Amino acid sequence: MNNLSVENLAKSYDERQLFEGITFGLDQGQKAALVGVNGCGKSTLMKIIAGLEQADRGEVSFRKGIKVSMVPQNPDFDDNDNIVQAVFSEDIPELNIIRDYEMALHQAAIDPENAPDITNLIAEMDQLNAWDYESQVKQLLGVLGLHNLEQKMSELSGGQRKRVALARALIINPDFLILDEPTNHLDLEVIEWLENYLATANLTLLMVTHDRYFLDKVTNEILELDQGQLFRYKGNYAHFLQKKDERETQDAASVDKARNLLRKELDWMRRQPKARGTKAKYRVDAFYNTKEKASKKVNRQELEVNLKGERQGKKILEMEQISKRFDEMVILDHFNHTFQRKERVGVVGPNGVGKSTFLNIIMGELAPDSGKMEVGQTTKFGYYTQEEQHFDPEARVIDIIKEVAEVIKLDNGSVITASQLLNQFLFPPKMQFNVVGKLSGGERRRLQLLRILMENPNFLILDEPTNDLDLMTLNVLEDYLDSFQGCLMIVSHDRYFMDRLTDHLFVFEGNGKVKDFPGNYTDLRSRQIETKSEESNEKPQKDNKESTNTQVKSEKKKLSYNEQREFDGLEAEIEKLEIKKTETEDRMNKLTGYEELQEAGEELERIKELLEEKEMRWLELSEKIS
Repeated sequence: MNNLSVENLAKSYDERQLFEGITFGLDQGQKAALVGVNGCGKSTLMKIIAGLEQADRGEVSFRKGIKVSMVPQNPDFDDNDNIVQAVFSEDIPELNIIRDYEMALHQAAIDPENAPDITNLIAEMDQLNAWDYESQVKQLLGVLGLHNLEQKMSELSGGQRKRVALARALIINPDFLILDEPTNHLDLEVIEWLENYLATANLTLLMVTHDRYFLDKVTNEILELDQGQLFRYKGNYAHFLQKKDERETQDAASVDKARNLLRKELDWMRRQPKARGTKAKYRVDAFYNTKEKASKKVNRQELEVNLKGERQGKKILEMEQISKRFDEMVILDHFNHTFQRKERVGVVGPNGVGKSTFLNIIMGELAPDSGKMEVGQTTKFGYYTQEEQHFDPEARVIDIIKEVAEVIKLDNGSVITASQLLNQFLFPPKMQFNVVGKLSGGERRRLQLLRILMENPNFLILDEPTNDLDLMTLNVLEDYLDSFQGCLMIVSHDRYFMDRLTDHLFVFEGNGKVKDFPGNYTDLRSRQIETKSEESNEKPQKDNKESTNTQVKSEKKKLSYNEQREFDGLEAEIEKLEIKKTETEDRMNKLTGYEELQEAGEELERIKELLEEKEMRWLELSEKIS
């Protein structure tokens, strides 16, 4: 059943053609990701589909009667509204009565003596059968961490506003959901919850995201917007990369073939009589078709990062007994760390625990309350902040770079001009003389990143570097950072980015406590899940401490006969499931039919769940005999 039909869509700004002839459809339950380089028109296409912008040509239609929700990249709210007004802004009877009921309960909790009469509200809740819905709404708000429903929107951070936007979109139980960079500004626990929710929800999804783990788990199709055209790929992100490379190779070969043929046809056209009517019409038509193919631009340009970094000395950065608090909120409590050469650390923790404050202290933009910091003489910081750098919107792109240097030294010793460097960063000569105000959000962020890297830092601090950057830019940035010879500190909610680039983590746990964890984010989550499982399996003991210890020791010494048999067979079962998982993933990469892909995806999820169950049981039994 088709939920969305897009036919012959076209859009341009000034002289810039974003896309032309875009046609596709999405069926019930289909979950697609829209990808492409910054500035190619992804967000514009999403806004047109959502009805927020008008196309130059073409039509967008949804199946009659379905509920459509959208979460834009930067949600817009009335700052005077509170959270409950923003979340319940849709005019739906059930939502209206739940809103009034929740507001009345909240008012009663604040001022019991003047509590409003909710008798009529309860009757209306009964009449609309809204109690189950109200329970779902409460659960959703709780998961998203929206507890103080009276708080004004003007008081919320970017991450909190994104949560409100998600709640507003999900609360109506949409049939079709449009998400533009849904993971930006969300902490990792909420991202994992949203990932699981979308992977299992029976809805149609169209989203733009740079989060590759999120993309792989949630979507079953990728739509690529490239040079104004749309290309469709069934399967996951790895499959998309493979097929994209094959398509580009084939396109390049077709253009080369057309150009060779054009030379022959052009010679024929010149040798024939000038009067077109005396020439074979089919041959003339074929000539113009060939000319069109040969004129096609083959764009396989890739972003390059090969800037030189300053050499580091022995002392990098020493932090001793650093403490910081704001009123009753403790950010750091006697934090100590001595950074070593080429150290790679990720900074993780819930929103609001002080990660950005920690970075500002290191950069000297915020003074600690107590403690001592010593920065090495050769240490040169490069700080990519979460907030977008404000360039003069009337300044030309090339002038922004020339403010730093007109000639830049590369890591191989050679030098290039500012214009050549911009070209490597996917700002072609024509774009270099555009004013900054005409750049997309992602293009401005890429320009900001270039400004920082060209100053040759040897200690890079990146605060949410993946927000607003396209997947191609991220891949190249990761390659550069992988070979970066200086220190690297990253605050990011992008799990793939963190897993690839960090060796250990500063885990902010709140109340000033920071744990140094040896491993990447996936290692941390595995440890947390394992610890949680162990705690849930522990049974409270009523005996005294001595008898409890004796019992635990005796349990660890020996498994029961049945447990030993189970333990002996678990390794073989886990190995078989791993093989089955790999075979299913390989089969999915070869499938093209939507229904076949959906069935294979469901089978893969079942295998993963069973595999996790077996692995947890193996760990549980192995603990007893360790």
